[in-house]
Amino acid sequence: MITLAIAGKPNCGKSTFFRAATLAPAEIANYPFTTIDANHGVAYVRTTCPCREMDVPCENCQDGVRFVPIGLIDVAGLVPEAHKGRGLGNQFLDNLRQADAILQIVDASGATDAEGNPVDIGSRDPVKDIEFLQYEMSMWMYGILSRHWAKLKRQAQARDFSLAAAIADVFAGLGVTFEHVRDASEAAGVDLRTAGEEDLIRFCRELMLRGRPMLIVGNKADQAPKECLDRLAKHDVIFASAAGELVLRIATEGKFITYRPGDRAFEINPEANLTAAQRAGLQKVAEFMQAFNGTGVQQALDAAVFDLLDMVVVFPVEDENKLTDGRGRVLPDAFLMKRGSTPRDLAYQVHTEIGEGFLYAIDAKTGMRVKDSLELKSGDIIKIVSVRK
Repeated sequence: MITLAIAGKPNCGKSTFFRAATLAPAEIANYPFTTIDANHGVAYVRTTCPCREMDVPCENCQDGVRFVPIGLIDVAGLVPEAHKGRGLGNQFLDNLRQADAILQIVDASGATDAEGNPVDIGSRDPVKDIEFLQYEMSMWMYGILSRHWAKLKRQAQARDFSLAAAIADVFAGLGVTFEHVRDASEAAGVDLRTAGEEDLIRFCRELMLRGRPMLIVGNKADQAPKECLDRLAKHDVIFASAAGELVLRIATEGKFITYRPGDRAFEINPEANLTAAQRAGLQKVAEFMQAFNGTGVQQALDAAVFDLLDMVVVFPVEDENKLTDGRGRVLPDAFLMKRGSTPRDLAYQVHTEIGEGFLYAIDAKTGMRVKDSLELKSGDIIKIVSVRK
C-alpha cells in the first residue's frame, strides 16, 4: 500500500488533517507535541470508476467515484535542530522511513512560531516553515551519510568502486536508489569523490527531495490573512482547511449533509435538524470551498499520489466479459501502480505466483490480447492469464 506521512512543526494542524482524512481518533489541541507517538490510519485517493463507461452495476464506488486506500502516518511535530535530537526529532525522522512521500503541513495563517507555540495571526511568515522542515530533513540525511563517509572515501580509492552505489546502499532503508544519488549529485553540482562538508550538505538536500518527494499543504487557510496566502502562493502549495473537512466528514456520518471527499460543494439534507450555530459553521466551510475549489484535504492526497508519485489506477478482473472476479463481484479491486507499469507488473502485484506464471493479458475494454510491454493507463481493466491461480 502506498503510504504518505504528514509532517510539519507542532500545532500546524497535522492531527486535524489526519483525522479529517481517516476519521481515525487522534488527539487535537492548541499546544505543541500533542502527538507523541505516530498515528497510523487509512485514507483514500479519489478516481473515476470505469463502471459507467462499461455500463455495468458496481457496488464498490459512489456514483462512479472510486476511493482507493492508502496508508497515512501522522508523526510528531518537528522543531528547529531536530536533526540533532532536539524535541522528538529522531523519532519523527525515523518515522519517515515508512512513507513513500511527505505531505508537509504548513500553518498558512502564520499563527504559530517556529516551536509551534500560538502567536498572533499573521505574525509569522509561513514560508519560513517550508524552508525549515526541508533543512532539518536534509541535515538528518547528512548526519547519516557523515557517519559512513570516512569508510566510503577509503573504499572509493579502488578503481572499480562505485561511490554512488555505496551511498544508495547507506540510504537503502529510505528507498534511495542509485539514480537518486546520481541525479542529486548532478543537481547539486557536486563531485562526490572530492566533496567537502558544504558540498555534501548541498548534495543531501537534493537527495532528500528525490528520495522523499514532498507536497506542501497550506493548512488553516480559512484563517489566513491575504499577505500570508500571497506569500505561499509563490510556492507550489495546496491550500486547505483540515478543520473544515473534518466538520464535513462528521456531518456526513451523521447524515446532516450529502458530501463525498473531494467534492467542491455539499448539500444540507432537508430533514437535517441543525442549530443556527451549526448552519453558520457549515456556511463558513462552504464559502471556503467556493474560494478554493474544495477543502484541499482530498485534493492534497490525490496530488501526492497521482502527481508527485505519478501513480495510475488499474482494475484487474478474472472475467473480461462480465468484469468480475472469481466470486462474481464487479470490479472488486483497484490497484495503484507506478506510471509505466506493464501487465506483467500488474500480475506480480496481484500475487507473486501469478506474476511468475504470467502468460498474457487481455484488455477488457476492447476484448483484445495486449502486449506484455503495454504501458498501463489509469482506468484500464485487465485480465491476467497465468499458469498459476
